[in-house]
Amino acid sequence: MKRSDRAPSSLPAPVPLDPLMLQNYLVIMPAFNESRFIERLVRELRELSIQVLVVDDGSTDGTGDLAEGAGAHVIRVDTNGGKGAALARGFEYADQEGYDAVVTMDSDGQHDPHDVLRFFDIYNRTGIPVLVGNRTFDRKRMPWIRRFTNDRMSSMINRHMKQFIADTQNGFRLYQTDVINMVRSDSTGFAAESEILLKLDEIGIRMGSVPVAARYGTEKSYIRPVHDTRLFFAMMRKYLHKPRHAA
Repeated sequence: MKRSDRAPSSLPAPVPLDPLMLQNYLVIMPAFNESRFIERLVRELRELSIQVLVVDDGSTDGTGDLAEGAGAHVIRVDTNGGKGAALARGFEYADQEGYDAVVTMDSDGQHDPHDVLRFFDIYNRTGIPVLVGNRTFDRKRMPWIRRFTNDRMSSMINRHMKQFIADTQNGFRLYQTDVINMVRSDSTGFAAESEILLKLDEIGIRMGSVPVAARYGTEKSYIRPVHDTRLFFAMMRKYLHKPRHAA
């Protein structure tokens, strides 16, 4: 993928950051059979002096070995447990190792590694403890099925939150480490990310957005629109019927 494909021209280049400061931050990448992209993504992040953790979620294609060879720390899970479970392992590791904040990033080529710097820059300048990537300004690049499901899910999530997040289904996010460890998702799959936002909002954690590129091409996403939408609605039903303040 050419450098010009990483971000639309309307998105300014990210601000260079002090490599010493970046040592306090970690990128967490859940990965299931992502041998096609993982090595390049890790190398690009490491070239930016960014620490990388790959949670190899039961891959059978050598994903973990490629990530490790490219410079990532790798946690290997024997059996695929889902994105939510992989993220939980990553959050636990970040807390144990003393990282101040983490950025969660997909490993299927959708997210531009250079956009990670945008999250850290805005976090440094504002102190907002949760930042969610916003692709809506560049929505024409998003496949129509993604636009449809993302719009519907984001609308539903925002109706039940006190704060507005334009792109709630974007897994490209920054969490302050002590904040993300205040909540636990009951979901183990993709619905976990929506549940996390609901629970953080419920306990009054401030959230904001960061503009990021929408990058879609020949990558294969493991999001299954029908299956994962069903799980999303199941999570919403469970969340809405639970006792309040039980996050």
